[in-house]
Amino acid sequence: MKKIGKVLLAFLLIIGTGFTGFTLGKNSSNDNRMISEQNQKHMASMEAMKELIDENFLFDYEDKQLYDGSLKGMFENLGDPYTAYYTKEEFDKLMEDVNGKYAGIGVAVQASDEGYIKAISVFDESPAKKAGINVGDYITKVDGVSYSSDQLEEAVSKIRGNVGEKVKITVLRKNAEGKAEEKDIDVERADVKVDTVESKVVEKDDKKIGYIKIKQFEDVTKEEFGKELKALKDAKVDGIVMDLRNNPGGGLDVCLAIADTFLDEGVIVSTVDKKGKEIVEKSDKEMDKTPMTVLINENSASASEILAGAFKDRKRAKIVGKTSFGKGIVQKLFPLDDGSGVKITISEYFTPNKTKIHKIGVKPDVEVEDKSENGALDIENLDKDTQFNKALDTLLEEIKG
Repeated sequence: MKKIGKVLLAFLLIIGTGFTGFTLGKNSSNDNRMISEQNQKHMASMEAMKELIDENFLFDYEDKQLYDGSLKGMFENLGDPYTAYYTKEEFDKLMEDVNGKYAGIGVAVQASDEGYIKAISVFDESPAKKAGINVGDYITKVDGVSYSSDQLEEAVSKIRGNVGEKVKITVLRKNAEGKAEEKDIDVERADVKVDTVESKVVEKDDKKIGYIKIKQFEDVTKEEFGKELKALKDAKVDGIVMDLRNNPGGGLDVCLAIADTFLDEGVIVSTVDKKGKEIVEKSDKEMDKTPMTVLINENSASASEILAGAFKDRKRAKIVGKTSFGKGIVQKLFPLDDGSGVKITISEYFTPNKTKIHKIGVKPDVEVEDKSENGALDIENLDKDTQFNKALDTLLEEIKG
């Protein structure tokens, strides 16, 4: 597999190789470019609106509020929740996440079909878990301000902050009577550390099966995965169940490395931009041939969908669970000269068979419902996990066959 630059694929952040700087207020490639007549009219309308506000608005305000708001509105009106403008403060927080150093509450979220921001994973020992936030909760407010699914990026920025500071999270969940109700939860931000891979050996029908769960694809995941896989191989497992459920994505280079481990020579994924330029990522000849099944669910997204899609198309492993989330697009960060920045969707990716993922997802070979409470998946209770047990039985059938 060829070396690639750092690309992140996730619900909250995806970053292309390298950054491109732009200057606000002018065209960096041609400063003397004539503004079109239509753009002149738009600028005149904005200036007129500002004069109207100056003459009539009761309260004091700063010009920067209008400036930031107009830029945010420009990107929000594109209708893509993954394309956004960030103020300097927001962009600084975003870059902390890129570098793996940030203070938060320890929860992975996604934009849900119901129009809410949904908690799809609550990290072990995190402030969120200790405060009582659960997988499946819908986050409706942050510090009393309401946020919908199309304001995902803004809500995440507000949830992050300084270590030791508290943030009030309002969640919507069903009560004991089955009725939806809102609950305010105060959470103290902290440095969040996530163990991205965990594993164990399960025995059934005189076979030793290795269970390995990848929670997300971070820089440390490649090393953690190698360590856990070695432990399973040292235990002489007969097969592997790889769990990608509730995995929101992460580093493409990490995803490709894991795919390459289990695939022989061929395509892993391809991306296509608006000009039709295609980039194809491939695996090499060497591969681990251990029999395997892969678990996905409706919260598996982006990089985890690349991995599952490659295994499915290449006939490497049967996919078990529910159709994945369907995020098949890539974003790139553009820092601006005043410290602010933007994130723009630049390409779409496809499985080896050229199957579209975006807004469709990866369909499992074996579909099975998750019957665990609130979608909380626990490595210590795999015997009660209906999806895992189906993946286990499917794998055993293959081994015995």
